Amino acid sequence: MGRFRREMYEDYARQHFGEYVDDPNYNAAYKRVKRLKRFYSHLKIFIIVNIIIIVSSLTRDKSAGLLVMDLSGLTEWHTYSTAFFWGIGLLAHALSVFGTDWFFGSDWEKRKIQKYMEKDAANKNKWE
Repeated sequence: MGRFRREMYEDYARQHFGEYVDDPNYNAAYKRVKRLKRFYSHLKIFIIVNIIIIVSSLTRDKSAGLLVMDLSGLTEWHTYSTAFFWGIGLLAHALSVFGTDWFFGSDWEKRKIQKYMEKDAANKNKWE
């Protein structure tokens, strides 16, 4: 157990007078917060690195003696390829942290079953 986690756990236990030393709810919440923090760190690094890549793709024309930005690097695939493939990994990380409840909520199955049952009942009554 890491030093930070141990200290945090001990503070929590002290606040509750040792009553919840082995609280599974606290452990679960702590793990969720830790995973969320790692995802936000990943997102922050993704944004910073890709901004650096895009800015570095802008070439400067020093031949004319002027500092002129050449925007032709912004139309090339290699400028965005890192962001694209890393973005796929970031999306997978987001799904692992937030779960698949974005698309299919906990009651999604029940609602769909109810909808199809109502639709079938309406079709049966249609021909009677």
